[in-house]
Amino acid sequence: MIKLPPPLSSNPLEAIISAHAERASQYMEFSAPLDNQGRYLHYDKLRFRIAPELDHSLVWSVVKAARLRQLSEVVALGSAPQQCRLLLTPAIQMAISESDRHTTGAALEWMSSKIGEQKHIAYLLNDLIEDEAISSSQLEGAATTTKVAKDLLKRKRGPRTPDEKMIIGNFQMMQCAWKCRTHDLSAELIAEIHQVGVEGIDDDRYHPGALRITNDVVVEDGDGNVVHTPPPAEGLEARLDALAQWVNTHHSDVKNKNYIHPLVKAIVLHFAIGYEHPFHDGNGRVARALFYWYLFKHDYAAFRFIAISTLLKSAPVQYGKSYLYTETDGMDLTYFVDYQSRIVIRAIAEFKTAYDKTVKGLEAFNTFVFESGLYGKLNDKQKTVLQVAKSGQATAFTAASVKDNLGCSYNTANAVLNGLVNLNLFQKNRQGREWVFSMIPVGQILGDWKP
Repeated sequence: MIKLPPPLSSNPLEAIISAHAERASQYMEFSAPLDNQGRYLHYDKLRFRIAPELDHSLVWSVVKAARLRQLSEVVALGSAPQQCRLLLTPAIQMAISESDRHTTGAALEWMSSKIGEQKHIAYLLNDLIEDEAISSSQLEGAATTTKVAKDLLKRKRGPRTPDEKMIIGNFQMMQCAWKCRTHDLSAELIAEIHQVGVEGIDDDRYHPGALRITNDVVVEDGDGNVVHTPPPAEGLEARLDALAQWVNTHHSDVKNKNYIHPLVKAIVLHFAIGYEHPFHDGNGRVARALFYWYLFKHDYAAFRFIAISTLLKSAPVQYGKSYLYTETDGMDLTYFVDYQSRIVIRAIAEFKTAYDKTVKGLEAFNTFVFESGLYGKLNDKQKTVLQVAKSGQATAFTAASVKDNLGCSYNTANAVLNGLVNLNLFQKNRQGREWVFSMIPVGQILGDWKP
C-alpha cells in the first residue's frame, strides 16, 4: 500500500511565515515541481526526503503549489468526470525525442536500407514482434518461459494450456492493433481488440468483447488488498465514447493550443483503459495494445518491434504504483506518463542495441560465407536463414515459420531449409508431424567444409 498525501494548506506561504519563519528557507527549497534529480515524486516517496523538523503537510502544499502553476489540462475521466492534468518532465521530453528520432516509419526504412539486406532485417523484426505478446502475457501471470513461448509462436502449434492460449491471444491482439491502425477509436474497436485477444481462453471468466455491466470488478495488489475500484458500470459505454472522441481529436497540430505529442497521448490512452477497466478481465492487455495501436496510427511503425511489457514485467509493483500515484493525487497523469516514458526510453535503447548487433553480425557473417566458399552455393533466402540462425535470433526453423518470415511459398521455404541440410549447414529432426531444422555449430561447419 502507498502513503496517501496529507491535506493541503489553503495558503502555505502565509502558514510558513506566521508559524515557521525561522525555517522558511528549508520549506522553500521544495518550491519546485521536480526534485534536484529531475524526479516527479509522489508524497509516498517524497516523505522520506523531508527533514523531521518540518511539517509534512506544509512541505507537500509547497510542492503542489509549484506544480499547479505548470500542470495543463489533458482529458476528463471517470464518473463524475475528473479533469486529468500533466506536466512535461525531462523524462517525458526525452522519450518524445527518442521516439521521433528512432521509431517512425521513415527511421525504420532508413535502418533497413542501411543494412542492405531487406529480408534479413524483416526476419529480425518479425522475431521482435513476438516479444511484446509474450511479455504482456507473462506480466498478466502466464506461467511459461520466453523460449517455450517463442517456439509456440514460430512453429504455430496449437496451444495446450490456458497460458499458451493467452500468448496466442496477445499475439493476435497486437496483430489486430496493427491491422486496425487506420481506424478511428470507438467503443466497438476497443471491444473487438478485447475479443480477439481473449476469446477461447476462458470465456466464462473473460466475457470476450463484452463490456462489464456489474460493479464487482476491482484491482488488487499482491496481498489481496483492493487498490483500485473502477468507475461504475453504469455509463461505461458513454464514457468510452467520450474517450474515443478525445482520442480521435487532432492534438498534434502545432497551431493547436492543446498540442499533445502522439507518444504522450498513447500513454494517456493506456492509463485511461486501465482506469476505466471496461472488461471483466484482460484490461491490462487491451490498454497496452491500444497504446501500440495509437502509435501505429501515427506512423511510429518501429514500435511494432519494441516491447514495453518486457520491462514492465521486471518491476510490476512500480507499474502498479504509477497508476495509484496518479489516482491518489488528484488525477495527476504526470506520474504515469513519466514512468511509462522511462520504460519507452529503455525499450528503444534495447531495440537500437538489437539493430546494432544485427549490423555487426551481418558483417561477420559476410566474411564467414566468403572465407568458407559458401557464397556461390547459397541463394539469397538461404543466406538470410543462415544469418538469422548464426546470430541466434532463432534456433529452430520450420517450413511454416520461414514461409511467413520470408514471404514465400511453403514449398520454397521447404526447399530453402533442405538445401541448407544438403550443404551440411543445417540438421533436421522430426517433432510430431513436422520437421524442425537447426544450424550445425559454426566450428563444425568450418571443420567439415570442403569447398
